[in-house]
Amino acid sequence: MTLQQLKYALEIARYGSINEAAKKLFISQPSLSNSIRELESELGIVIFERTNRGISISSDGIEFLGYARQISEQAEFIEDRYHGRREKIMHFSVSTQHYAFVVNAFTKLLKEIETNQYEFNLRETKTYEIIEDVKTLRSDVGILYINEVNSKVMNRIFSDSNLKFTPLFNANPHIIISNNHPLSTKESVTTNEMLEFTYITFEQGINNSFNFSEEMMNMANVPKSIKVIDRATLSTLLTSTDSYTIGTGFIDSDFDESKLKAIPIECDEIFTVGWIAHKDIKLNKITMRYIEILNEIISTNYLDLNYYLL
Repeated sequence: MTLQQLKYALEIARYGSINEAAKKLFISQPSLSNSIRELESELGIVIFERTNRGISISSDGIEFLGYARQISEQAEFIEDRYHGRREKIMHFSVSTQHYAFVVNAFTKLLKEIETNQYEFNLRETKTYEIIEDVKTLRSDVGILYINEVNSKVMNRIFSDSNLKFTPLFNANPHIIISNNHPLSTKESVTTNEMLEFTYITFEQGINNSFNFSEEMMNMANVPKSIKVIDRATLSTLLTSTDSYTIGTGFIDSDFDESKLKAIPIECDEIFTVGWIAHKDIKLNKITMRYIEILNEIISTNYLDLNYYLL
């Protein structure tokens, strides 16, 4: 087993593809595949399971990659210490539900980066994929919510995936609508009042269980619904139609505040937005700084009604 092989394995996990990793490493795909097979044979485990649809990381592979990352980072530290600091590519990735404050934290982080080389990823994606990304080390951290309804299932998944959930803030469900919406003058709304209008939700693909829904309330059997995949489309639909979605109750200041508003829904539900990370992986400095920025944004702005989150 060589340090190079460990780095190869980490790159494959990072890109989720042997072909993509080979391109980034500037080696041929067959050479990379052979190197990983030799490593697996030496260790007596399967790190990457090959299928017709690509690769996935085995349970043994996830454990191995945790150790490999620690060894690789220590090797880089030694090289920097005794051979002088070298310019190296900085990596960071976050997978998240569709929260604007996550993007704002990412932007603030970028402004602090002084290196000339980095490769960052910001993935607004489906809930199940957030968990898979962090589980397989594709992302350093994931941002999502849990509540009383989904907590049992989600906590079991976190435990089985060796992930830890850390809360950021608690919130009550709010309906997010246009300022011209028929419900816009109400102090609070009931679920029955909402049923008349079109409900917009984020697409969750084949994992369409309520446990993975981004919307915090189970609005089953709504007569009219639209599924979207990005916040820009959601915002356009909300501001131009009498539709609604359900969120934290805070609208990001990047949106035109004269067009959107949040109204409390009459219910007792509370949900907790937080971040997940792999238990076996020590957070690196860039990830720790990102978490700090998230907390700074929340502590500074969460109670400030001039700043909103969606």
